[in-house]
Amino acid sequence: MKIAIVGCGALGSYYGAKLNYDGHETWFLARSDFEAIRRAGVRVTGASESFTTRPKCAQSPSAIGVCDLVIIGLKTTANDQFAHLLPPLVGPSTAILTLQNGLGNEEDLARLFPVPQILGGLCFVSLNRIGPAEIRHINGGRILMGEHLRWPEPRTHDIASAFRHAGVPCDVTDNLARAHWLKLVWNIAFNGLGVASAAGLDAVLQGEVPASSALGPCLPTNELLGSSLWLPLVREVMLEVIAAANALNLKIEPDYADREIERTRGMGVYYASTLVDFERGSPLELKSLFLEPLRLARESQVPVPRLDALARVLVSLDRLRGTGAKSG
Repeated sequence: MKIAIVGCGALGSYYGAKLNYDGHETWFLARSDFEAIRRAGVRVTGASESFTTRPKCAQSPSAIGVCDLVIIGLKTTANDQFAHLLPPLVGPSTAILTLQNGLGNEEDLARLFPVPQILGGLCFVSLNRIGPAEIRHINGGRILMGEHLRWPEPRTHDIASAFRHAGVPCDVTDNLARAHWLKLVWNIAFNGLGVASAAGLDAVLQGEVPASSALGPCLPTNELLGSSLWLPLVREVMLEVIAAANALNLKIEPDYADREIERTRGMGVYYASTLVDFERGSPLELKSLFLEPLRLARESQVPVPRLDALARVLVSLDRLRGTGAKSG
């Protein structure tokens, strides 16, 4: 296949490197890393693998042209760039696969392209970008993918097979919406509370960050789970997300929350991606991870007071970070 990677951060670069190393004509739509990729390729290192590969790269979509597969690894805060970045890459037979966090990304694509061309995927992987075109693979890598609003087509299984041949575990789901909400159970709790912990427990419970308050440190997963104060809140947020999903007829068992908590204990010290973004001063993926699930919960008339308060705190913290406030 001819493949374009749009969003060449850690996630996009990792999967693009794997596909290129396996022999696909893989193009990176690169900006800050363009010279590094052109000069030396992409380097992936980790406990289970270490390799360098030299994909093609370009600084504009028109220099790449129409592809068989477009993989989107952009932060969801950049979705307003879809209309500029994607049309030169997409023909009538192009499959568009978004590997972005949260809800609403497939819908954003469907405003520009026909629904039968749109796929969504969830990534279960820990990665760091440690330098220009240098990716550290910590663990995981599995992708769960499916069709937007449709039963999986043979093309979807073909793309999954291509990932597997490249060494990426990949499964196909016949219910992409349910898969998104299953991942949100973890993401909203640990990404959200990990960042909101900088404002303190009282702020998270009340849904308000006092204007004069100093921010504390953000808490990784092990500290949230090791606290008698934060652990009940983790569980309550998870159960609210499950209730919202069930109101949408997605059928998630309540004990899924406890299973995810126990799974997370086994991860040890883990800094969720939104926490890392916050510490770097990057915009938070508020809409896709928190505000869209909250909107759907409200539409379904499901009480979600913890999620509502958490979202308000995160909006405030994102605004404070934009003015230069620091946590320490």
